Amino acid sequence: MSREKSRQSTDGNELVVVANRLPVDFTTDEDGSLSWRRSPGGLVTALEPVMQSADGAWVGWGGAADVYADPFEADGMTLVPVTLNEDEIEQYYEGFSNDTLWPLYHDVISQPAFHRQWWDAYRRVNRRFAEAAASQVGTGGTVWVQDYQLQLVPAMLRELRPDVRIGFFDHIPFPPYEIFSQLPWRRQVVEGLLGADLIGFQRNGDAANFLRIVRRLTRHSTRGQQITFEDADGRPLREIRASAFPISIDSHRFDELARQDSTRARAAEIRNELGDPDVVMLGVDRLDYTKGIRHRIKAYGELLDDGRLTVEEATLVQVASPSRENVDAYQELREQVETAVGRINGEFGELGHAAIHYLHHSYPPEEMAALYLAADVMLVTSLRDGMNLVAKEYIAARSDQQGALVLSEFTGAADELSGALLVNPHDIDELKAVIEQAARMDTKEQRRRMRRLRRKVMADDVAKWSSTFLRTLEEMPVSPVAPELQDDDSQGPGAELMDALDRLAAAGGLVIVATDFDGVLAPLVDDPSSSRTTPRSARALARLARRPSSQVRLALVSGRDLDTLASLSHAPSGTLLVGSHGAEQGEVTADGIKRHDLALTEGQTSLLQRITDGLEEIADRHTGVWVEKKPTASVLHTRRSTHDGATQATEAARGLAERLGVGALEGKDVVELQVVETSKGKAVDALRTELDARAVLYVGDDVTDEHAFAVLTSDDVSVKVGPGETIAEFRVASTTSVGRLLEHLARAMEGRPRA
Repeated sequence: MSREKSRQSTDGNELVVVANRLPVDFTTDEDGSLSWRRSPGGLVTALEPVMQSADGAWVGWGGAADVYADPFEADGMTLVPVTLNEDEIEQYYEGFSNDTLWPLYHDVISQPAFHRQWWDAYRRVNRRFAEAAASQVGTGGTVWVQDYQLQLVPAMLRELRPDVRIGFFDHIPFPPYEIFSQLPWRRQVVEGLLGADLIGFQRNGDAANFLRIVRRLTRHSTRGQQITFEDADGRPLREIRASAFPISIDSHRFDELARQDSTRARAAEIRNELGDPDVVMLGVDRLDYTKGIRHRIKAYGELLDDGRLTVEEATLVQVASPSRENVDAYQELREQVETAVGRINGEFGELGHAAIHYLHHSYPPEEMAALYLAADVMLVTSLRDGMNLVAKEYIAARSDQQGALVLSEFTGAADELSGALLVNPHDIDELKAVIEQAARMDTKEQRRRMRRLRRKVMADDVAKWSSTFLRTLEEMPVSPVAPELQDDDSQGPGAELMDALDRLAAAGGLVIVATDFDGVLAPLVDDPSSSRTTPRSARALARLARRPSSQVRLALVSGRDLDTLASLSHAPSGTLLVGSHGAEQGEVTADGIKRHDLALTEGQTSLLQRITDGLEEIADRHTGVWVEKKPTASVLHTRRSTHDGATQATEAARGLAERLGVGALEGKDVVELQVVETSKGKAVDALRTELDARAVLYVGDDVTDEHAFAVLTSDDVSVKVGPGETIAEFRVASTTSVGRLLEHLARAMEGRPRA
């Protein structure tokens, strides 16, 4: 195991999520003791898998007034409760968050209220959350702040902990300047958000709105998605990025749930309880004025009144989960919805055939999956929605490739789900026409659309959303006040690695600086052709390349083929290239690449063709799987595939290797079948012998790099990038850390005499 596991200190967490609510609700029992139960919500669904797999903590409110509790473990997470009193719940939560910001950010569908005492409570509670996060995060750790209730936390946290990375994600729409400018405390909110290094939104339009507001309300300059944060004298302090990161669901878990026999049996039971209509329509929403429930019910009632649908052939099931019942606007909405449902049922309902089944409850995932399977038409008619995860849940549940999705164009999901029937819910005539179209859609058309929808939802799940955001945050430039790989504590892990590099540079003799490319010099990306060495690492490598060849030799050791490795890395002249895990070798020169390839026999060439044909057959059976051809191997790539598809394709590749009697080298989302047995370990050993090197620094991130770590000696330095089991002596967090590491080594080597 690694000695340097992460950048966190021993008394703090590597990742801290800060959200208004914990993923549990507290209750006080009759004997005065505290108990908790899981709480529903899209944010909990989105973040729970992240926190269960991370070394971190979740800071949030437990949902009850005046409840004090110490941090505790629940469902594989460390939960850190923040206490709110009754006045703060009324003013910060029900007031400023839900009666000021919520309607303002949702296009003023309902008129927002502006009260100074609400704003004071909002500031006070945000400060409490910031202090809780500051106490939990370790040195150099990451804090991810969630949603509109906590927009002041990033700046407050930066004051308290300038050493940490800070991300913010806005789960709801972000309004244009013309609406946002109504807020009396507009500048304070913007400056609060600018405390973050990375600000994420659901849609590109939301990010564009924020960038325009920054230009209008602050002195900070913007260029593309970048914001340059400047001090009072106009000097740049740090870079901030504002981008879209569309959220998703745990689609594979929901897909598996919907495939269970018990779920399918319950779906059939639901249809029977509804009177076995030809068409079951379903709406699932929080009871909120932004969800367009009244518009949906009105359109359905008019379809019945027009005779275009009848209660014998169609019924509407409306699940309306209780929400913010202490807010006047929500109480009024409930009365209006229930009145409309009663009127339509009274006018059109028959014995055994209700027009609308109205359910004012929350349901567990198992029942929701059954409802989705029972529904022929899913109605998502929000007047404004950041994303709408219900639409994605419906798609994930429909492995039968049946069903039709009616989707408001004012949801974030509309940007992604091209197989849905898009509609303007404000246009009742259009809404009626689209509902009728969905109800009468034939099976072939349903299957065509649902296949397209499922490809998107199953590939872009919540794990991809969170990893993409956190990876982007990790790659943001480090603030000068918190340089990575430096510690206030000289005994910390950063100092330990730096000392090892200093010893490597000072000992004399030739040092080989060998690194992997993807995930080390270049961030991992879905499109491998877009990989590039980070600017910091490129500059550091150029500095090292200027040292005499008797002191330093650079080597890139990769699974990439030699030509691709050279073109993407732009390695400096004199760099040794080891491609295809050692099967290809060369050197970068001023005139191009000087190659030293292995020649294949006629039998090896024939075998390689059989490998390629077999892998291409596997790729054709799985979406997002493709084959890369190399001089001595072919590689199956599964990074773009769904979880099940990737697993099945990998198993098939293993089986092909066994049948053909060749080695299968597995890495991150790849399986390589070789006709010449090579490894990065053999390649590093050969380089050491050929160059008569005194020591080797090897930096890698993949399981294939473990072969290189295994051949190193006590005189060498081994560094693992990112998480995962390793035999490397040290570990750094990311490609950003690698850039800092190489810079430090370059400075140390420059202190050596050239002769």
